[in-house]
Amino acid sequence: MRRLSEMRPGQSTTLFTSDLSVNEFLLVREAGFRPLGMVLGSSIYHVGFQFGRWSKNQELDTLSGAMYHARELAMTRMEAEADVLGADGIVGVRLDIEFKEFGSDLAEFIAIGTAVKADEPGAWRNNRNKPFTSDLSGQDFWTLIQSGYAPLGMVMGTCVYHIAHQRFWQAMGNIGQNVEIPQFTEALYDARELAMSRMQAEAESLHAEGIVGVQLLSLPHRWGGHTTEFFSIGTAIRPLRDDHHIAKPQLVLPLVDS
Repeated sequence: MRRLSEMRPGQSTTLFTSDLSVNEFLLVREAGFRPLGMVLGSSIYHVGFQFGRWSKNQELDTLSGAMYHARELAMTRMEAEADVLGADGIVGVRLDIEFKEFGSDLAEFIAIGTAVKADEPGAWRNNRNKPFTSDLSGQDFWTLIQSGYAPLGMVMGTCVYHIAHQRFWQAMGNIGQNVEIPQFTEALYDARELAMSRMQAEAESLHAEGIVGVQLLSLPHRWGGHTTEFFSIGTAIRPLRDDHHIAKPQLVLPLVDS
């Protein structure tokens, strides 16, 4: 925190740090924001255990809660670092999980991004008075601002789900046939729907108009083939103005031999 407070605008040092590429850095500057510094949040979390019934599709609430809470801790700590810098937002956010060798049930949840401040004062913070967060690339962030929209925050939903096993005679009856497995279809559909609805609920609490850049991931982690995490994440946005200017796509031809 002392290092970050020395990097605040107006202090003796003008140094900033950023994990943006050169192109992304220049486009973020072109969009009217200047990087202040890299910010991160981390949480090493013990993920508990929960049994799923062998023949039943069901969400594993204990594991869902663990995965959500650990990510929330990492995100909150990253936002706290951005606050120390006096940032309006955080761009290029990455949210990763690393399982540690020194504990089979220990995982580090890491949130990292580049804190930025707008050149022109404005209401860039969200309705919780926190810096906006966005996992959009520098190019996408520039396009969003130019088109009259602003990010509010990264929103996410998670669901750890146990997928029922097939009974022996049912599995044997499927050998050599093209046939849908209804219980598997229903399980995956239900788990994805839970993750998506939770992400949408977060966006609604931010009073967002929509969510862009949505990813819907299936993460097996270390739970075995019949238990998986469905994780949805995206950037909630709001309009900056009523009229939106959408730049027309331009054709670019490479001048190198393939």
